[in-house]
Amino acid sequence: MDKSLNMKLNRKYLADLILDKLIANKEELRKEFNQVGRINSCVIDDLLPEEVAKEIYEAYPSPEEMALHKSLRENKRIAAQMDLYNPILEEAVYAFQDDRIVKVVEEITGLKEMIPDEHLYAGGISLMSTGNFLNPHLDNSHDNGRENYRVLNLLYYVTPDWDINNGGNLELWDNGMNKSQRVIHSKFNRLALMITNKTSIHSVSKVTAIGKRCCVSNYYFSKKPAEATEYFHVTSFYGRPEEGVKNIFLRADAFLRQAVRKITGKRIVETKHIYKK
Repeated sequence: MDKSLNMKLNRKYLADLILDKLIANKEELRKEFNQVGRINSCVIDDLLPEEVAKEIYEAYPSPEEMALHKSLRENKRIAAQMDLYNPILEEAVYAFQDDRIVKVVEEITGLKEMIPDEHLYAGGISLMSTGNFLNPHLDNSHDNGRENYRVLNLLYYVTPDWDINNGGNLELWDNGMNKSQRVIHSKFNRLALMITNKTSIHSVSKVTAIGKRCCVSNYYFSKKPAEATEYFHVTSFYGRPEEGVKNIFLRADAFLRQAVRKITGKRIVETKHIYKK
């Protein structure tokens, strides 16, 4: 990487590049996102110049430097305390929170009055290596304070030459858990936009290859829900179709956490995945 380019990799520079790409493809993305009969989603490839995307990937910390989330639900590495890592990573995360990008994403998705996740509640960076996975689930409906609806996921993949057969791909269960999932390849330099609402069940397939699948994650919130009526739910996991016993445990877990949150207004386990600036 040219040293002068490395010095330019701040959030404004990155946001300018992302904005140009989104504007140039806005109508195509809008049509793709709003296709009926499936979870609203779209992808855009070659989001940033290749050398910039590679620089973001090379800045990733080792797995051991990130928090491990390992349970029946998931097995992955994540990080939100961005000032612990290469500054390029923080700049990449917050580039997606530029007001201009939020506005054009509103035009693409039709979602209104979106608010980027300044404190990275569930956002930040993630890393998956051999054996890592994320079971099918609905994202929690609100932010940590239950003040705004969580309405959109923005997932930017940065691992060069990541083959679809390596696993670690986004899976969208368009027709529920009784039908096959739609796979979105976690392809290098690809941005995926995905609605979050009462039916947007999604997962990440198990990584089967040697290497690390890296993703820069952002979530947008809004005072308005992503559908016509109001709703509330905690993050709710499911077993895959072949995981009948596991599904029983995961559904019971979601029921318990939902009941506790409704009664007490508090989470069973306080989230630590927040950027404490």
